[in-house]
Amino acid sequence: MNGDLVLVALIIIGLIGRSPIITTAACLLLIVKLIHLERYLPSIERRGLEFGLLFLTLAVLVPFASGKVQVKDVLGAFTSWTGWVALIGGAAATYLNGKGLEMLKVDPQLIVGLVIGSIAGIVLLRGIPVGPLMAAGITAFILKILQLFTDR
Repeated sequence: MNGDLVLVALIIIGLIGRSPIITTAACLLLIVKLIHLERYLPSIERRGLEFGLLFLTLAVLVPFASGKVQVKDVLGAFTSWTGWVALIGGAAATYLNGKGLEMLKVDPQLIVGLVIGSIAGIVLLRGIPVGPLMAAGITAFILKILQLFTDR
């Protein structure tokens, strides 16, 4: 029952914070629990991130498939300083995402802080949630910096 209350709380927080992804995810998990399909929760946990990343990658690659991005646009990424900065930003983001994924595998309860922090960012800073993976990557980076300064 405790997990159900947390999911209901996340639904309410997602509604208040105008985060349809958090609200929908919590609703789907609550439905899975209420119709007694808990046996699928380990599979969702194990493969859900992979499927999410697959669909995110598909969405990002659609402009290539639809012809909205041409070869000249790709070459532009290598011939302008803004293109090089974008390449570095993309590489840094994927690196941070990888570190965030590692951290979430070791310490999965951090997701609560990441979700609440993301909702606070939506409500207070008018931010746009891109998901817990980037938030976890930034958290891993901040923790690494704090470890350097505290000698831990």
